[in-house]
Amino acid sequence: MEPVLVFDNVSKRFARHYDRARSFMDLFVSGHRRPPAQNWFWVVQNFSLQIMPGEAVGIIGDNGAGKSTILKLGARIVEPTSGRVSLHGRVGALLEVGVGFHPDLTGRENVFLSGAIIGLSRKEMVSRFDEIVAFSGIGDFIDMPVRQYSSGMLVRLGFSVATAVNPDILLVDEVLSVGDYAFRQQCLERIAALQRQGASILYVSHNLEEVRRVCDRAIWLYNALPELEGHPDEVVRAYLNHTLRERGLQIWDLGNTDERGRRLGSGDLEILDCVTLDEQQRPTHTFINGAPFVVRIDYRCLQPIRQAVFGVSIYTEEGVRVANPDSQVLYNFPASECASIYLLVPDLPLRPGKYDLTVAASDPTATEYKPYAHHQRAYTFEVIAGKVPQEGLVRLGHTWIQTSEWEQIRAALKG
Repeated sequence: MEPVLVFDNVSKRFARHYDRARSFMDLFVSGHRRPPAQNWFWVVQNFSLQIMPGEAVGIIGDNGAGKSTILKLGARIVEPTSGRVSLHGRVGALLEVGVGFHPDLTGRENVFLSGAIIGLSRKEMVSRFDEIVAFSGIGDFIDMPVRQYSSGMLVRLGFSVATAVNPDILLVDEVLSVGDYAFRQQCLERIAALQRQGASILYVSHNLEEVRRVCDRAIWLYNALPELEGHPDEVVRAYLNHTLRERGLQIWDLGNTDERGRRLGSGDLEILDCVTLDEQQRPTHTFINGAPFVVRIDYRCLQPIRQAVFGVSIYTEEGVRVANPDSQVLYNFPASECASIYLLVPDLPLRPGKYDLTVAASDPTATEYKPYAHHQRAYTFEVIAGKVPQEGLVRLGHTWIQTSEWEQIRAALKG
């Protein structure tokens, strides 16, 4: 089986210009002087990669690491300074927002222009046109000039065109983050379908969970050089530990692909366990809507800590954060001390369903969030209906009163 895309020791450099003319007069005067000073900087160095049919490869790294340049090299938008890029098959590319679209042409005209650029006939594009428009959700805007489109609309149409041409390899940049959540999920499902049909994916994203979910391999770029290549879990963990090291944090456990179970922190304080209790202080994972709800966090200090704040976040199964109560600042935690802290909710207002808990202890003196320990969605509980169930995200404690009672209350408030 032949690879569909090969980078063979590829490097790319650009010129950094100085003394750029700021006005016509500057330009006129500088015409009688020596050329502006410049130097060169490397965006990508010594990059090698083979992508096989049906394989998805993710590229991660800080801004400026060279990720987008690699996609442009793969799409033949730019040529390498040294090395070789070999491509075998049809490419679908979704790079910067609006790239490849002429702003004065309508969406319809740009769809057919995009097809012509990659060698598809008008007849072939006509057969795909309705599917492209339906997937994009553009509707009647398809006959408006794309310069009037929002960035989200451009991404919708661009992705629809790039994936409707049955590419052998799909190049996707960070632009998917511009779209709304529902469309992003729709795109990920389309990417998975293309993979099942044998298409390959080269995917750049700062959304590390999506890289772990979508990709078979990942590459971490650091200062224009490939730092690590391997299984997405291994590469993401190494990258996160590198980025958090300056804050004195470390990833202990990544958890699974939807962030459940991730554990990180400085390690000065260790969360030993988190237990949910009923009103009788009995451990349980099931609570009646409206009943008392208790969270007990067991912890141990490995280093003396002067101050700490404990926090709990409650999430729905879909990942929506419902509440985030935290403690007042607590003082003086001697080393080796084991203790517990309790969160008490007298009347649990959550509607029936399953929920996740994040628990954390952090340093309140830090200028940004710095956890001693943070367990992301690592614990679960379930709420069942009480005697009078209510629809909605939460159950509100309330009272219904008549006009006469309301007048009495309003008079009391005025007094």
